[in-house]
Amino acid sequence: MIHFVGAGPGAPDLITLRGAKLLEEADQILYAGSLVNPALLEHAKPGCRIFNTAHMTLEEVLAQMEEGERAGWTTVRLHTGDPSLYGAIREQMEALERLGIFYDVTPGVSSFCAAAAALHAEYTLPGVSQTLILTRMAGRTPVPEAENLAALAAHGSSMAIFLSAGLLPQVQEALLQGAFTEETPAALVCRASWPDERIVSCTVGTLARAGEEAGIRATALILVGDFLHGNGQRSCLYDPSFTTGFRKGTAP
Repeated sequence: MIHFVGAGPGAPDLITLRGAKLLEEADQILYAGSLVNPALLEHAKPGCRIFNTAHMTLEEVLAQMEEGERAGWTTVRLHTGDPSLYGAIREQMEALERLGIFYDVTPGVSSFCAAAAALHAEYTLPGVSQTLILTRMAGRTPVPEAENLAALAAHGSSMAIFLSAGLLPQVQEALLQGAFTEETPAALVCRASWPDERIVSCTVGTLARAGEEAGIRATALILVGDFLHGNGQRSCLYDPSFTTGFRKGTAP
């Protein structure tokens, strides 16, 4: 059996209870070594086979999974954050289906959640934004044309931009082609939840310079939007005048 497990954003105690239990039971662990905190491997039992897939191709990963299946092992495929976001898991799952190998997926805490927590921010503020766009800048690998960053920025909604810290000048230019201005708040959150977490607050107009001055070129999430400044407007959900399915409001 293959278990795809989300490792969470980095802090070892932010993996789910289910994910930690699966690591403890695994006979082999294939982990995304470029991003997964190796401290999570301390959950592994003695004798567990551990493979850093940063040095492996898809074919090599699948071959190791097949070997585990033939031996009757339990395999954990450990991905950073939540495996459904930029985890390249669908191609693995399709291959396993062709091979007749069963698998399941355990979700994890994504870095965009950890970044908001680090900033004490809420992406969906009443009166500011009720939409969060998760995306990335086109680089060595393309994105669908309809999803280019400038087109998405036209919405002016909250944005969390992955895998783009090495392209900050291009990100800045694309954002300014949308609904954002030079003064729109932005932030770079590097290694959210790790012991060496770093936060660089800036604006869209100073994004590239702020990243350059901070020496941030990789493993940082870019957050953009007025949600970063808050607005002080309270939620209707807890307004005493607002009626919900659980209580009667004071408003007529």
